[in-house]
Amino acid sequence: MDQGHRPACRTRSRRQKAAFGLVTSGIHPEGKARSDRAFVTLATNPDYAMGAAALFRSLKRTGTTADLVALYTDLPPDLVQMLSDLGVRAVQVDLLPTSAGFNALHARDRLHGAAPFTKGEKPPFHTPLDNFAKLRLWQLDYDRVVFIDADAIVLQNVDRLFDYPEFSAAPNVYESLADFHRLNSGVFTARPSQATFDAMLARLDQPEAFWRRTDQTFLETYFPNWHGLPVFDNMLQYVWLNMPQMWRWTDIRILHFQYEKPWQDHAKADQLRPLIELWKAHASDGPVPDLRDLKNPETA
Repeated sequence: MDQGHRPACRTRSRRQKAAFGLVTSGIHPEGKARSDRAFVTLATNPDYAMGAAALFRSLKRTGTTADLVALYTDLPPDLVQMLSDLGVRAVQVDLLPTSAGFNALHARDRLHGAAPFTKGEKPPFHTPLDNFAKLRLWQLDYDRVVFIDADAIVLQNVDRLFDYPEFSAAPNVYESLADFHRLNSGVFTARPSQATFDAMLARLDQPEAFWRRTDQTFLETYFPNWHGLPVFDNMLQYVWLNMPQMWRWTDIRILHFQYEKPWQDHAKADQLRPLIELWKAHASDGPVPDLRDLKNPETA
């Protein structure tokens, strides 16, 4: 079911619906939307809250006028306050009401056993079922949303992404060009709609449904005619290692730390050191380097 070209209709905007109390259960926003557009991320544990803070700091440096929104499931109050202090609208969401059978199939040990990650290492705090909570963004009171994973940072203004149709995403390219037919759900465009959310939920939890890469596989199936974003709008860190000829710092707008996270100690940290240092600069209140001064991998 491709919802990318829904016919125009004379209905209330998402913000008007929220004002009339028409947004449904499972989502608990703080305050009101200040814009009709929002950059949204998902923080399901303290690690991803740390990543979200760096993401939002990086977004603020771009001068965006869109709202900054964090969907969160189970964070301690001090971390919610940390995000609020950054000017972020914190929106508590429930995990999706999926069946016991669905939950068992997508539990970490079972999913990793049935569909192991062979290209990189998922962190110990990775909980596959949590990923599906990002579908709650279709319940938000915004007309246009750009979702960005909490393990990413924004290096240049990307407000133009709001003008892309639903559903737009960059290809999951980090090893070879053969992966251009697959999307990566770390960055995508969406048009919130309760009808879309309801249809997604019905499609998601079918008997024996197994989404091997959780939300990413589901979204690729739900939006089979997805629109392609440039790889520079979701540059995966492994491109630095595997396809260095594609890497030009001045072209990269969003840097995505798939697999190992920049706040972790991990085996590839030395190889990815320039990327990690850039993330640390954005995670702090200090200055960040000019992209023109950074060395591309063939000269680093």
